[in-house]
Parts: sequence; C-alpha cells; structure tokens
Amino acid sequence: MGFNCVRLTWPLDLMTNDTLALKVTVKQSFERLNLFDDVLGIQTHNPKILNLPIFNAFLEVVSNLGQNGVMVILDNHLTTPGWCCSDNDLDAFFEYPNFDPAVWAKGLSKMASLFRNVTNVVGMSLRNEPRGTRDYPNLWFKYMPKGGEAVHAANPDVLVILSGIDYDTNLSFLRDRFFNVSFTDKLVFEQHWYSFSDGRDSWEKHNSNDFCAKIIEKVTHNGGFLIGRGFPLFLTEFGANLRSGDVSGNRYMNCLVAWAAENDLDWAVWALTGDYYLRTGQKHMVETFGVLAPNWKDVANSTYLQKLSGIQLPVRGPGLQSKKLLFHPTTGLCVTSNLSNNSPTLRLEQCRKAEPSTFNPSEGILWSNKMCVEAPDAVGQKVKLGVDTKCSKLGQTSATHMHLSFKTTSNGSLLCLDVDERDNSIVANPCKCLTMDASWPGLQSKKLLFHPTTGLCVTSNLSNNSPTLRLEQCRKAEPSTFNPSEGILWSNKLCVEAPNAVGQKVKLGAGTKCSKLGQTSATHMHLSFKTTSNDSFLCFDVDERDNSIVANPCKCLTMDASCDPASQWFKVL
Repeated sequence: MGFNCVRLTWPLDLMTNDTLALKVTVKQSFERLNLFDDVLGIQTHNPKILNLPIFNAFLEVVSNLGQNGVMVILDNHLTTPGWCCSDNDLDAFFEYPNFDPAVWAKGLSKMASLFRNVTNVVGMSLRNEPRGTRDYPNLWFKYMPKGGEAVHAANPDVLVILSGIDYDTNLSFLRDRFFNVSFTDKLVFEQHWYSFSDGRDSWEKHNSNDFCAKIIEKVTHNGGFLIGRGFPLFLTEFGANLRSGDVSGNRYMNCLVAWAAENDLDWAVWALTGDYYLRTGQKHMVETFGVLAPNWKDVANSTYLQKLSGIQLPVRGPGLQSKKLLFHPTTGLCVTSNLSNNSPTLRLEQCRKAEPSTFNPSEGILWSNKMCVEAPDAVGQKVKLGVDTKCSKLGQTSATHMHLSFKTTSNGSLLCLDVDERDNSIVANPCKCLTMDASWPGLQSKKLLFHPTTGLCVTSNLSNNSPTLRLEQCRKAEPSTFNPSEGILWSNKLCVEAPNAVGQKVKLGAGTKCSKLGQTSATHMHLSFKTTSNDSFLCFDVDERDNSIVANPCKCLTMDASCDPASQWFKVL
C-alpha cells in the first residue's frame, strides 16, 4: 500500500502504572473484557504475544514493524486506555483531573528512554488533540516545552512533535509568540484536519471551489504558516468515511490532497484499522475511516488508496531533483505526455512516472516534454501538444487556482482541462463550480427545469428500457439544457423525443430524433411542440399519478382569465 510509518498510540498509564504495563498479560487483558473469541484469534495468528505483559507486547509490535522496514511515531494519545476524544474527557488538557503535567513529563521521559536505541522509532508526539474549555495558549506554553525537553534529554535523536489546541487544529498562537527550547533542529509541529473540522456537512452546503480556497486559507493561518518559517509540519490525522457516499468527505479530501501535495507534507491518515476489538463498549465495531476492510486483509476502498498514492512520495528535498508536476487530486495521479500516437496528447500517470510539467501563471503556457498545450475547440476533445506557434494561453480560474481554463477560438466559450475517466486522457469540458451557487456544489451553473406548481424539477427516469422524464426534488435532479434558439431540451445527455398523442409520456433518445420545442405564451414557461401525425399543438404537462412528464393540449394560451396554466409551467433556472 506504500506506507512507511505507523503513528502508534499509547496511554500514559503504560509508563506510569507498572501493574497494568508489566503484570497484566495480553491474554488476561482480553479476558477481563470478555473478548474470549479474540483470545483464540491471537492464539492462532500471533501466539508469541499472547502471554506477554502488555508493555512487552507493545515492544514486540515496534520491533516487528522495524524488521519490516516501517518507522514508528510514538503518540501519547491519552492518559488511561480508552477511546478519544471529547471536550469533557478528564484528560483533555493540562491540569484537568486526569492530566497531571508533571506525571505526563515523567511518562514521556521514560518512554523516550526505553526506545532510545530502537532505530525505527523516529519521533514522539507529545500529546494527541489537546482540547476542552481550558485549552488556551498560556497553559500550552507553560507545559508543552517541558514535555519536549523531557523527551530530548532522554533521547537526543528522536523527533519531538508538538500538537496545537482545539483538537490539534490550531497552532495560530505561535504566529506572534514562540517558546525557547534547547533544541530546534528536530522540532516538528503537527496538525489535524477533517471535513467536520470545517463544520458538519459544510462541504455539501457551499460551492466546492470557494469553500476549498476559504478552508485552505484557514488551515494555513492555523498551522500551515509554520512551513514558511522553516518548521516541518506533520499532518498527523485526516480521513473520510470510506464505506458510504460521504459527499462532504470526498470534496474535502480532494482539497486536502491538493494542499498536501503542494506543500510536500508528511502525513498519517486515520486509520489503517479495519475494526476494533472493543470500542466504547461495542465489540468489533467497524472503523468507517479505515483503509483496511474488517477482515484486515482487503483494502476497503481502492480509489481512496489511489488518491493517497499521489502524496506518498516526496517531490522535493535532499537528493531530489526539483521536478515540477501537474497533480490531479481526485485520482492522486499526475499529468504527463502521451506520445503513443502521431498527435501527442496529455494523460494521467502515476506521479513517480510522470514527465515534468511547467506552468507559469503570468505567461499561461503549459509545457510537457518540451511541447506546449494546444487547446481544442470543442467539448470532449483531447488536449494536444504541439510547437510554440500554436501554444494556447491558459488561466487559473476559480478561487482554488486549480482550474486550468481557456477560451475557444470558434466562439470564445470558456472550457477547462478535465479527465476522461475511460482512458485517463486530458480533455476539454465546460468548467465546473465557478459560480457562487452553494446549492449545487460540484456543478458549474447547473441548469434545471423547474416546475413552480410542485416546487420540483424535471429529471431523467432511466428505470425502464425507454427513458422518460419525471419530477424530482431539485437538489437530486439531473441538469437540463435548453437553448431557446435551437429548441432542443437535453437531460442526462439525451434529448427529448416528443410523443405523438395526448397523455403519452415524453421520452428521451439520441440526437437524430430530437424534437424542437418552443417557449409558448407570454411567460415563456410553456414548452410546446407540434405532433408529426397531425400538426396538433401540445405542451409539456405533469401526470399527477406518478409525476411523469406527459404531452397534453396547451392550456391558457387564450385571453381566458379563468384558466389556470400552472401545471404546464416549466422555468429554466
């Protein structure tokens, strides 16, 4: 899977409670929790650790990781064994009932000393997610340096990793105030970022471009600024629900991966875990953010793992050539030239195999393999590479600066570089998400056919062999496209085929059978057509029995004031 480090959590009790650490075996610990089936599983798969004291088993895990070339970050996660975290935890912050700073510093010192000569232990994270009603900077400045000095004195080689406040989302208090320690060349700061850190479901409620730019600005203000000051920033927790349609999580991950790639961050994803022996009283709870499936063998979501692969390899640093890459956060791949045919194009490739790309925003020219981009003139066409005389000027459209756009020479329409999922080639498509419309994140100017009487919108119905139209909640409806001058109504890449008789459902078909519609009446909300059988005039209407779109005689086109046309009103949004 490409991972080379484990952030291994441990409770402070492991260093301060010898009875727990040295006198309770793994077997006894599991049996006390009534996990007898799991005892049998350990006996089968890891018999070596079953009768070891808990700390000795911890040592064995670290040793085994080292034997397999995996580095370890020892993360003091909490005081007593359990699940973390909430504001009301008794060990949430310094001077809480279960968080004695002096005991904590001694525990850190002891842990650092015990692993002093263990070469694969490369860092120690002093405390996970400080939080609560007292997580103000003064206490942080009072105690966090003492923990760092305790680790450094016991183990001069190990990295000292400091977390911020507010669940480790905020290090902004270091902007104007810093602390003095006896070491600086091994000081690392860590930061956490989840989609819910930005407000529950916020990524669904806002335009993806605008919100990503806004949140990156916040994350940079809260911790990212340290990179510019020469300090390493370690993104030690992030992740998304891999087992459901997590819309917010998917959008946030694309934004995060782009930011991590741009800053060449080291990171630790939450979590490898497939499931837990016991979590908050529930046995074998599935970790929905887990990279592994509950069987601990299969990958839970291969697309997610592919996305992470794009930020697994460093792109700059000692011994690395300054290789500029054009990164695609959604796939975790990079843009490279495709020279396999007579007309060179662009496609996605694993970043470690991709050709360098050069883009200067002030010039707007994208170079790959000593050739420049020649933007196509039509939607869906592949982006070609050519010589200087035909270079197209690209702009970084949208608040994120991640859209590369250009205007076509034929009609001046704005298109953006996009990915054809069939072959990972780079193509030109209408730019998405450039509007401020928060209702339709992920779509640029999502055109809808609105039915005022019901408050619903027209969408395609593909549930049978002959696709038709029906009404649906607008937030769920497919986009519709209607150009009054052409008179063609498109939905889900299919066009309307008007029926030939009253009451029949309106069907969708291919381009050769498209019916021409007119916006009849002064409101422009009647969509009408002539039948091919007898040239009678019919309009779109709604069958109230199933909300399907049907053809009926047009209502209220006369001066009759008693007529109510509302069922036949459709408004293009």
